[in-house]
Amino acid sequence: MITTSQLRAGRALAGLSIKDLAAATGVSEPDIEAAEVSRPHADPDMIARLKTALESKGIVFIAAGEGDTAAGPGVRQRSASHDEGIRPQDLNSTNDD
Repeated sequence: MITTSQLRAGRALAGLSIKDLAAATGVSEPDIEAAEVSRPHADPDMIARLKTALESKGIVFIAAGEGDTAAGPGVRQRSASHDEGIRPQDLNSTNDD
């Protein structure tokens, strides 16, 4: 489960307003506002919809301790993907042009 801080930060990184996120998910603006402030028992289905929408915008949610046992939960933005073509280890006669 993501934290309220991760939800706020993810939306900010994605550059979405509460209105934008509500339109993308079908979750009401007041419900999003409440989830971002501190709703201890938020509906798991609603949180999952918000999380999925933010992940589709390139947001990555990091669990506490992931990669560093002393680190808390976090959020980062996925780097833009670049088409690097075919990697050398994947070259073979079937993809020769």
